[in-house]
Formats: sequence, structure tokens, C-alpha cells
Amino acid sequence: MDTTVAISPSGPELLGQTVVVIGGSAGIGLETARRARAEGARVILAARNPDRLERAAAELGAQSSAAFDATDWGALDRFFADLPEPVDHVMVTGPGPYYAPLAELDRERARRDFDDHVWLAVAVAQNAVGRVRPGGTLLFMGGTGGRSRGPGLSLIAAGTAAMPALIANLAVEVAPIRVNLIAAGFVDTPLSASLLGDDLEARRAQLRATLPTARVVGPADVAALAVHIMTNPALTGATYDIDGGQQLLGNG
Repeated sequence: MDTTVAISPSGPELLGQTVVVIGGSAGIGLETARRARAEGARVILAARNPDRLERAAAELGAQSSAAFDATDWGALDRFFADLPEPVDHVMVTGPGPYYAPLAELDRERARRDFDDHVWLAVAVAQNAVGRVRPGGTLLFMGGTGGRSRGPGLSLIAAGTAAMPALIANLAVEVAPIRVNLIAAGFVDTPLSASLLGDDLEARRAQLRATLPTARVVGPADVAALAVHIMTNPALTGATYDIDGGQQLLGNG
């Protein structure tokens, strides 16, 4: 008896859905928006830099865009209030973490860093109820670097520990909206390039030579994971690492 099962090619996985990307003008956010568009989604972009945002929105044919600072809670509330209802998925990226030895740590900048990550997730979750459809997704970006210990890592270690616990509890509080976290290691983005400067190519070479995957993680890799999390209805309350095996080597 022939037991072959015919599998039809699937269509676009986000067809007819709306994906909001806060931090969608560059890097991981822009690449995720691009991937979502390729999967049939309408995209709404938000970011701080109006010129870069305008270019990104034009490139992707975004449904709309809004330039504002997401840690301005009033502006964030207005952005969500103006969204077409309901939207299906919201992804939030943010600036890189703040590293500083304890003796040099700027407490005001450290507070802003927590606003940019921990408190932003809380504010987005509060705004999502009633505006993100049941079964839709809130997706946040974190990192794996703070799992190491050493000088200059106290602040990022605290934030890295806090985010998975926060995301897991938010998934219970705003259910049936799903809430997840992507924890990335080094990702080859314009932000990484600006931070490393002349050391960028050496870092790329070092990672290619040592990572188990023998390749550097890029924005498209993270975008593919993000879209998978959006489209898999069984995923909530979890943290998904993407670092090419970087943690396995103990080199952060």
C-alpha cells in the first residue's frame, strides 16, 4: 500500500496580518519587517530617527510609520491608541546594552538603559491588551552577553536575568496574547559596526574561526526566528537564544 503523503507548498505565513516593529528602521528590526513583508504581512514601523525611518518605510511599502522615542511613555501610549485594531504581532528592538565598570558607571544612563529594555516591555504589554488580537505575539529582544561575569557587566547581568522572568510572567498576565524573548549573541548589524569600529572585521574573523556554526549571526537569522515565533501558536513565555553556539565556548 502506498503510504506517501502529499504535502502542498505552504503560502505566505503572515498573509493578511499586521506586524508592528518598534525599532524597525535598521538592523534586526528592519530585517524582521522585511521578512514579514515577504511572508505577506502589512507592516507598521516605528523608530526614533525620522529620516532613517522614512527611508525604511518607503523601501518596504509600510502601511504607516511613526517617529518617536518609545521610552517616552506618553508617545508610546498615543502610538498604540492610533493603531488600526486589531494588529497581530508587535516586535520591539532597542539600543545595545550599556557596559561600564562599577567605578565609572553613570547611574542616570543606567536607569535609562533599564527604561529602554525592562520598563519598555512592561509598557508595551500594558498597551497591547485590546489592541493585539488573541493569539497574536509580543516579541522582545534581549541578549546573552550578560550571562557572563566580569568587570563592567553588573548592569547588563541584572537586565539579562530580569528579562526572561518578566517575559514569562507577562505571557500569563496578557494571555491569550503570546509573549516571547529573543536573546541574541553577537549579531552583525550597523549597531555592532558602530560599537566595534576598526575592530569589527577582527571580531567577525574570530567568530567564524571559533563558533560551532562557523559563521557570524546576521540580522536575517534573527528575523527568520522572529517570524517563526510569530507564526507558531504554541510558543509563549519563553526565551530563544540565537548566538551560533557562542555561549558554549564561554567567550560571551
